Amino acid sequence: MQVILLERVAKLGQMGDVVKVRDGFARNFLLPQGKALRATDANKVAFEDQKAQLEARNLETKKEAEALAEKLDGTTYVIIRSASDSGALYGSVTPRDAADAATADGFSIDRRQVVLTAPIKTLGLHTLTVTLHPEVTAEITVNVARSPEEAELQASGKSIQELAAEEEAEAEFEIQELFDEIGAASDEDEDA
Repeated sequence: MQVILLERVAKLGQMGDVVKVRDGFARNFLLPQGKALRATDANKVAFEDQKAQLEARNLETKKEAEALAEKLDGTTYVIIRSASDSGALYGSVTPRDAADAATADGFSIDRRQVVLTAPIKTLGLHTLTVTLHPEVTAEITVNVARSPEEAELQASGKSIQELAAEEEAEAEFEIQELFDEIGAASDEDEDA
């Protein structure tokens, strides 16, 4: 099916382009969301009449998105989740979780705007992309931790694995000291 794009669509084209897409993609996504019109002669004429209005509206929403992106870009949000000792989450962090965290901070972000390249299934700092407009994106950081204290440690640059290794080394050192003290005490008993 041929459609006229009413806005820029990633990997498809710019506003005003007449492109050939699969029927299902047009019927189920482009047409209901108002991103395209069927490429009939009447719609082509109607598009040419509306082109100036569409470009003005697109420019206005793009400016709003750029202003929001300026404030949002580089922000960090803490998400508390339960996880194993090795740092694997019991479940995963979804785009909805990231959107809710940003919304709680005063930004209006929909879960569909958050782009995950891979599922978040471990503790730590993860960078996500937020698509505010087809031409405007921002990056946010999600700090996934088991507690607010752990989140602060991760934010300072320490990973959960490093902390676990430090705790294990400290415990081994204390055990070794205990055995050394026991060994020294038994040596004193033999000397007496």
